[in-house]
Amino acid sequence: MITTTHLKIGEVSRQTGVAVGALRYYESLGLITSQRGQNGYRYYAPTTVQQVEFIKKAQALGFSLEDIKEVLTVHQQGHTPCHFVQSLLQQKIDHLEAQIHQMTVFKAELEQYQDQWASHPPQTTDGEICPLIETVSLA
Repeated sequence: MITTTHLKIGEVSRQTGVAVGALRYYESLGLITSQRGQNGYRYYAPTTVQQVEFIKKAQALGFSLEDIKEVLTVHQQGHTPCHFVQSLLQQKIDHLEAQIHQMTVFKAELEQYQDQWASHPPQTTDGEICPLIETVSLA
């Protein structure tokens, strides 16, 4: 039997600001759990609110739901996942640095095209949509 200390999905949604559909999705991924009452309703432990808030905070740091599930699994195994979280953060930082480098290179390429087109505008030929873009090499 479910006690009155358990929360229905709507109450978890109200307390956390997370949509009911998202809570169902979190449950389908194993991020949170519920018990079914005889009436078929989902009932959540009060600690679910804290878990959902943890999920929201982890997402704000850029963690995917898959990452969060791994962190929760480490915690459920009785370990503090902080070392694991630090390694995930380092991976994210490394990935961002690579993206920044790629974007910087791409920006420089775009600026080069802009300067080139400003100083030597290409001539339009029949069938071309935009002679500027037509000068771009795909190699």
